[in-house]
Amino acid sequence: MPERGLLVSAPGKVILHGEHAVVHGKAALAVALGLRTFLRLRHGGGGRLCVCLPGVGVRREWDVAELRVLRDRIAADFDESKSPSVEQLDVLKEFAGIAADASAPDSLAVLAFLYMCLAISAKYGDVPSVDIAVWSELPTGAGLGSSAAYAVCLAAALLHACRAISCPLKDGEATARWTEEEMTLINSWAFQGERVIHGNPSGVDNAVGTWGGALRYQSGKITSLKRVPTLRILLTNTKVPRSTKVLVAGVKEKIVKFPAIMNPVLDSIDAISQECQSVLEAMPTNPSPEYYPVLEELFDINQHHLNVIGVGHPSLDRLCRVTASHGLHSKLTGAGGGGCGITLLPPDATPLAVEAAKRDLCACGFECWETDIGAPGVTLHSSSSLNAEVLHALAES
Repeated sequence: MPERGLLVSAPGKVILHGEHAVVHGKAALAVALGLRTFLRLRHGGGGRLCVCLPGVGVRREWDVAELRVLRDRIAADFDESKSPSVEQLDVLKEFAGIAADASAPDSLAVLAFLYMCLAISAKYGDVPSVDIAVWSELPTGAGLGSSAAYAVCLAAALLHACRAISCPLKDGEATARWTEEEMTLINSWAFQGERVIHGNPSGVDNAVGTWGGALRYQSGKITSLKRVPTLRILLTNTKVPRSTKVLVAGVKEKIVKFPAIMNPVLDSIDAISQECQSVLEAMPTNPSPEYYPVLEELFDINQHHLNVIGVGHPSLDRLCRVTASHGLHSKLTGAGGGGCGITLLPPDATPLAVEAAKRDLCACGFECWETDIGAPGVTLHSSSSLNAEVLHALAES
């Protein structure tokens, strides 16, 4: 790609099966979502480093020379294998005018940007004079991996700007992917960005954003599924806020209170993840309808289990009832207690049925997207491969 810049995207993620059980050592399946975060980098910022994040109302710029001085002050501990230190983050907060206890998405996004920029440039080159804009199709705070998609895009762009990774996009190509080795580097720095934002993340979200497809996560070990078909889904945000921390604590309490009842439920959720993995790996790239009844049944069983362990919500029950009335199968995804649900769309679901389901879900006050899972991970784009909405959002930034 020409020196003038690059366009990068990374997907969000949903948990297909295994939410909550994964906290107790069971397997979870995470899949890349068709909704993506897009980044545009332009070189030649005139000695300035600029970042624009229209989704969270951020536009900031700094003098590159000032950033070099700041980097040298805190550079001792920069390493993609070590968590950012409290001292480093405190210095960056003070520099950027961010409150010490800030937790708002805009503050954390700026903090992650600064940390990643200084850490990557300390290791691979100078602080780049670039103009970066990031725009996302993903809602923030909905458990869909929006912060990881942001961190993956930033890692790829900053590593490219510091010449630590190549630019695999050739003239005339619509999209390109990096080598396995380069993606491993992108993933390790994206994980650092996630650590700035979340403190102690599992690493699943940034791994899905980097590699795409589907991943299995169990007891800290992340493995890519060998082959995953792209499946159409409806993603629905109930817009009911919830606290993951409170929900996780509630499940733990139930397990302590009724171990003989709850542990078999967790074992059953684990078996669902295993069974689903087997089905996905046996499915062809464009699966025909006969593969779907098992996946639909697994959705139904898991949704009941999630209600049993106490992470359901009336809004999610309503979502499942509405889609069932159109012959479709749904389950919650993520923490539960509100938040998002996913609905499987088999190949024989008629456009009329899908539209009717979307209309009824929106009538409940929910937000609904028709998208897919099993999407590719971090990708380099030519401008001709992006739709007008994305290009407009990035150009306006």
